[in-house]
Amino acid sequence: MPSAIPKSSPQTGITKFTNCLLVKGDRLVKDDLWISSVTGKILQSQEVFYEHQATADRILDLGGRILAPGFIDVQLNGWCGFDFSVVPNEPSAYPKGIRQVNKKLIETGVTSYLPTIPSQKKELYTKALPHLGPSGKNRDPADGAESLGAHVEGPFISPTKNGIHTLGVLQTPTSGFSSLEDCYGSAHLSPDSATQIKKITIAPELPGALSCIPQLTARNIIVSIGHSEATFETATSAISAGATMITHLFNAMRPLHHRNPGIFGILGTSASPRSSRSTSPTSTSPSTPTFLSTSLSPHPKPFFGIIADGIHLHPTSITIAYASHPTGFILVTDAMALAGLPDGTYPWTNGELITKRGAQLTLNDSETIAGTSITLIQCVENFVNWCGIGVAEGVRAVTETPAKMLGLRGTKGGLEPGCDADLVVLGEAVSEDGWKELRVEQVWKFGECVHGETE
Repeated sequence: MPSAIPKSSPQTGITKFTNCLLVKGDRLVKDDLWISSVTGKILQSQEVFYEHQATADRILDLGGRILAPGFIDVQLNGWCGFDFSVVPNEPSAYPKGIRQVNKKLIETGVTSYLPTIPSQKKELYTKALPHLGPSGKNRDPADGAESLGAHVEGPFISPTKNGIHTLGVLQTPTSGFSSLEDCYGSAHLSPDSATQIKKITIAPELPGALSCIPQLTARNIIVSIGHSEATFETATSAISAGATMITHLFNAMRPLHHRNPGIFGILGTSASPRSSRSTSPTSTSPSTPTFLSTSLSPHPKPFFGIIADGIHLHPTSITIAYASHPTGFILVTDAMALAGLPDGTYPWTNGELITKRGAQLTLNDSETIAGTSITLIQCVENFVNWCGIGVAEGVRAVTETPAKMLGLRGTKGGLEPGCDADLVVLGEAVSEDGWKELRVEQVWKFGECVHGETE
């Protein structure tokens, strides 16, 4: 384990990490890192020395281990028996369950996340959302992982791409934004609300859906395309309207087709694509493909979520997705409440059952995938090995990239001075067959070690 040099006096609340590899972009850089448990931030070493003339209370020699930003999971449905979609009758049970999730989740390296609610009736949102907003800055590091705001995955999604979402609760936003306000509650869509929804997954082809996107983004709410039958053209319109994310790419959406690539096709366009060859309606012959008369508006490529559990996607599909847009690639677990529990069959919302066999979860013992029970560090390990990339690139998909998607770069997901001192110390080994194994050895939250040994 990493060794510690005895503390000095007086106490400054400063910890210095040395003999470590820092994750910076797609590289591992040998350097020192200074953090403060007083401010909960990463420090500028020169400022510590020359301006404040402060010394570290503790110097940790990490023995060449990797020091990464804390992981961010932007799609987490539950953990260790607690489901964000189930509000018990006992008023204190729901917030108590969230606290338990926070303390258990951080042990896996996840220091912040978006608690996710799949499609439910509006009564559930009224009860749950007040507890799922951003955790706030004045937190005790011992509280564990923090919420960055809720992710509501539905109920405005396609009934033909519902996955395990119950058909009876799905809605169509025929009244535009007022449909969303009626479902979630207008207070939960306010940019100033403590219970603000951070991200919404919506199917853009539904009547009224496209008109909602600019109103959501104006409230600093991220719009993600998902559970959708959208064509390439409709998906492009959604991105042009302000959507910046795709929910679990490839899953629960129209598959890639060579004449209409659907949602995945957006990743094949350039950031400022040239207008495609256009043919006027009067000159278009019956044999002229529809896509030749489609004109593309410039738009940035969206971020997209990938579940690297070996169940939702083939490793080659993940490699293709990463190659198409590496700086938009975000690993998510889509973990359910069964994560961390023994194999077996468990009740889920709306009276259905989920069967757990290892990382695989299926609905009513069918072939319908019902999320997963994998950890984010396992997703990183799979991604690194399947795609033949470096550990730093793999870690970027759970740190820097999700932080950018959330608009939190400079606060989360990095090791630059001023970022929150949320850190993960990673051990690395290579098995006989060449597989890179990654393990979480320490987790730090706001400058304090909350998991693992430092002595």
